[in-house]
Amino acid sequence: MLKKYFLITGISLLLIGCGGARNTTSRRVSENPRTERTRPTINSEIIQPSDSSLENGVNPVPKSGVNGYIDFYAPIAMEEMKLYGVPASITLAQGILESGAGNGELVRKANNHFGIKCHSWEGDRVYHDDDEKGECFRKYTDPKFSYRDHSLFLAKRKRYADLFTLSKDDYKGWAKGLRKAGYATDKKYPEKLISLIERFELYRYDGKVLGKQIEDYNKISSKREDSSTDTQHSVQKGENLYRISKRYNVSVEDIKKWNNLRDNIISMGQILLIKD
Repeated sequence: MLKKYFLITGISLLLIGCGGARNTTSRRVSENPRTERTRPTINSEIIQPSDSSLENGVNPVPKSGVNGYIDFYAPIAMEEMKLYGVPASITLAQGILESGAGNGELVRKANNHFGIKCHSWEGDRVYHDDDEKGECFRKYTDPKFSYRDHSLFLAKRKRYADLFTLSKDDYKGWAKGLRKAGYATDKKYPEKLISLIERFELYRYDGKVLGKQIEDYNKISSKREDSSTDTQHSVQKGENLYRISKRYNVSVEDIKKWNNLRDNIISMGQILLIKD
């Protein structure tokens, strides 16, 4: 009887021990760390930045009209001319026209003064309605990089190669050549550039780089300031000559005469001179 008791007790202890081992194993398995699912990497280059990120790193733009824009960016344009051969007058005129003298949305958001789109660009970008809605444009941390990219954009593309066979002081040839090479679709693009260059005497900066006899740099600025009482109006979306004439209480014919316009067609971003 005693042997039977010990036998039953031993078997019971053995069964309890095995059960405990199984429970311990079960708990160890459940406590192992979970393997997380690998998520695809998001390409940040194709995500539209938030409003806050658009404003990050964007430098202030002179807001004193065309004269202020010229004074601020002329040294950069002349340096680019020395390095890459694009006439400073052309660079400045394009900057004024494309950026609305530094007041355009692309300048405020992206320091983009020349409306250069992304193409093969791998840097930061913004999205802006242009010919189509939500088009991709290059973003720069400093305006000088926009000017450098403009120089490279022209100097490194074969379709603009003929421009660099022209004289560096032939701003009329450059203006017409840009349109011919496809930089702009506006048929009046050359006329607009030439008008800006002659109105603000931007060709003088070409002469300075080329070592021609011109007035001192400071005298150029002073000469322009003599006519600073005149207003430079940057054409906004939806505006026409009639609306602008009413705003400044002048006639449409006067605006056309002051700006050498042959008809009533104007485009957004175009700079119009309004005399007092």
